[in-house]
Amino acid sequence: MSVVTISPKFQVVIPQQIREALGLEPGQKVQAIQYENRIEFIPLRPAKAVRGFLRGIDTRVARDRDRV
Repeated sequence: MSVVTISPKFQVVIPQQIREALGLEPGQKVQAIQYENRIEFIPLRPAKAVRGFLRGIDTRVARDRDRV
């Protein structure tokens, strides 16, 4: 677990190990979400980057009649 310090301007530095693991780049946008007692940063990805990520998923699942 990494510990970061909040600067006087309320800025934080994401540790290098986390930046590299998530493939974060300078200038990339992240969404900040308050969830219960914590802050979560969700990297925003362009639509082209996530295209096809569900390829191969099994779509033969039981569905409600109004969702067919």
